[in-house]
Amino acid sequence: MTMPVSEPIPVSNPAPLPRQCVILVGGLGTRLGERTRLTPKPLLDVAGKPFLDHLIGNLARFGFDRVLLLGGYRGEVLRDYCAEAATADGRSSRFGVALSCLIEDTPAGTGGALVQGADALDERFLLLNGDSFFDINLLDLTAPLDPGALARVALRRVTDAARYGSVRLEGERIRAFAERPEQAGAGLINGGIYWMDRRILGHIPAGPCSLERDVLPALAKRGELAGRCYGGAFIDIGIPEDLAHANELLGAWQRRPAAFLDRDGVVNLDHGYVHRQDHFDWVDGAVDAIKLLNDRGYYVFLITNQAGVAHGYYEEEAIHLLHGWMREELRRNGAHLDDIRYCPYHLDGTVERYRRISDWRKPEAGMLRDLMAHWPVDLAASFVIGDRETDMAAARAIGIPGHLFTGGNLLEHVRRILDEEPSANSVSRPAE
Repeated sequence: MTMPVSEPIPVSNPAPLPRQCVILVGGLGTRLGERTRLTPKPLLDVAGKPFLDHLIGNLARFGFDRVLLLGGYRGEVLRDYCAEAATADGRSSRFGVALSCLIEDTPAGTGGALVQGADALDERFLLLNGDSFFDINLLDLTAPLDPGALARVALRRVTDAARYGSVRLEGERIRAFAERPEQAGAGLINGGIYWMDRRILGHIPAGPCSLERDVLPALAKRGELAGRCYGGAFIDIGIPEDLAHANELLGAWQRRPAAFLDRDGVVNLDHGYVHRQDHFDWVDGAVDAIKLLNDRGYYVFLITNQAGVAHGYYEEEAIHLLHGWMREELRRNGAHLDDIRYCPYHLDGTVERYRRISDWRKPEAGMLRDLMAHWPVDLAASFVIGDRETDMAAARAIGIPGHLFTGGNLLEHVRRILDEEPSANSVSRPAE
């Protein structure tokens, strides 16, 4: 069979993709008392597993494949944590990321810890506080920095900024960090997530120092610090009350609605058995539609029949290569797919091992059910977008709405769906 060929899609943004995340895990956790006498605060049990598990698992969703822990207090416990998470080959971990740690010899503060880890840092890296959880689209924060900015901070508007101290933002430039006000009141706070240029190390004073007190305010004063506001779920576990609150809520926050997207005819133009990059054209608005769903806190899953494998037109490896390329292109534009399922089987196939009936092939719902078995999906607020009746039938089989896409702009189509399907779990919508 001869395949029509289109021109390759140009890379929309040549900036390096964000790959590395650094997590600060060196604090003493003194406000938690006896709880942290033997256990570093980020390893305390929250919702049935170490708090760090929640942070690293979330990073893996967004395609961060290397995580570096910068620790100090109870460093041997952190080393054990990394060792226990390692896979047999030592190159990955149970999270699917390469996990490592650097333990300081003497307390250096959050700024000093970064300097000590300088040789292990990428040109640009994501930085997290290991004692807070902020549910945002991390790839939106890691968009290329404007000229003159050395970092971008994720900000959160709260009803009471007295505990944290407030941030003054003008456009996307942070101008000042205020001390904690004496009286309670609403304001913007530092959400503890940063997209950093490695050049920031040249602005960290020698000796022990605090990133929050000694570095960021000076950058803000010089106009070298950007900020973006997000409305996602936020909590830190620094005091007993919030630790208890996180234990109650964190698991629930990870249960979220899903958008199940068909591929050919929805995400890309259906040229017939698409399986190569040079045969692939994005549907208008598809990348922005996926990013919108990411921003709104939906899981985004791709579900696609791939009978071309059964018919002998291409191997499964071609599917993996194309989907890998799609994921890279999405990440360049601040978007991501949480997971993918495909069905290579067809009853009329010419390749023996793929010639059979499968409950994964739409109109059956096997792919959707498998995703639901692996992800905490809020089914009541989920939906399918497809271009054929078989997609609608798969949606009906699990009791969720199916939305038929017949062409045009996918972003506009998704916006209409979201207006019709308000979700109580739209956790990551950017603040207005």
